[in-house]
Amino acid sequence: MSSALSPAGRLDPRNAARITRSTALASVSTAGVLLAAKAWAWWISGSIAMLASLADSALDLAASLFTLWAVTEAATPPDAHHRYGHGKAEGFAALVQAVLVGASATLIAHEALGRFSAPKAVEHGGIAIGVMLLSIALTATLVVIQTRSLKKTGSVAIAGDRSHYAADFGANVAVLLGVAAAAWFGLPLADPVMGLAVALWLAWSAISVGRHAFDQLMDRELPDADRDRIRALAEGDGVSIHRLRTRAAGPIIHIQFHLDMPADLSLVEAHEKMVACEDRILAEFPGADILIHPDPQGFAEHHGADFFRGRPTAA
Repeated sequence: MSSALSPAGRLDPRNAARITRSTALASVSTAGVLLAAKAWAWWISGSIAMLASLADSALDLAASLFTLWAVTEAATPPDAHHRYGHGKAEGFAALVQAVLVGASATLIAHEALGRFSAPKAVEHGGIAIGVMLLSIALTATLVVIQTRSLKKTGSVAIAGDRSHYAADFGANVAVLLGVAAAAWFGLPLADPVMGLAVALWLAWSAISVGRHAFDQLMDRELPDADRDRIRALAEGDGVSIHRLRTRAAGPIIHIQFHLDMPADLSLVEAHEKMVACEDRILAEFPGADILIHPDPQGFAEHHGADFFRGRPTAA
C-alpha cells in the first residue's frame, strides 16, 4: 500500500458521515440530471457515443444511490450484532461500483465494435454536443466536490464514486469529439471510436476501484506513514509497543498492539499509562477503535493463537 498519509480515522465518524453523505447526495443529483439530458439527446441523435455516455450515467445513478446508502450505513454506531461497526459497507459499495462500471464498459464496447461494420449517421449533432457540454460542466463541478470530501475523509465509497466521475469527465470530452466529428465533418467512424475509448476508460476505472475496495474488505494494513505515526504517538510516554495491527473500515480505523511497561507498576498505574497512550492516539485519530494489551517488560511471553504469530504481526 502507498506510504502516503491517508485521512482514514482522522475525523470523528459523525463529521465524516456528514461530509460523505452530502457528497453522495450531490452525486445522486448530478447523475439524475445528466441521465435525463443524455436520454433525450440520444433519442433524437441516435449516437452510439451518446448511448455509451447514457449507459454510463444510468449506472452512475445506481452506484451513487448505493454509495449514499453505504456512507449512511457506515456511520451507524456499533450494535449488538455488529460490535466493530458498519464501516465495511463502504468497501462493499465500492466493490459493487467496480462491477457495475465493468459491466457498462463491456456493453459499450460491444455496441461500439458492432457500429464499425455498420456506421450510422449522427443526427441533431448540435443538441448532442450541447448536452455533452452540460455534462462536462456538471461532472467537473462534482469531481471538485468529491476531491475535497476525499481529502478530508478518505472514504473508499466516495473514492469509488469519484473515480466514476473523473473517468466520466474524460469520457464526455471523448464523446463530444466523436459526435462533432461524425455530425459536422462527415466522419461516422469517429463516433464508435470514441464509444470504444469510453469503454476502455471505464474498464480501467473499474479495476482501480475494485482494487481499493478489495484492500479494505480484506483488512489490508494502513499506509506505512499512518502506522509510523500511530507508533510514535503510542510510544510518546517512554514506553514501547509491538505486534501493531491496523485496518480501515469506512470512517473508522481499528488499531491494536501490545504495550510494554515496567513490570513493577501496579494495575492502576498500568491502566493510567494505557489510557494516556490511547488518548494521544485519539487526539489525532478520533475515528479510531483502539485495543491495547499490556505486557510487563522482560516478562512478556508468546501468547495467542500460533496462526497470528508470524512475520506480519511481529512489527
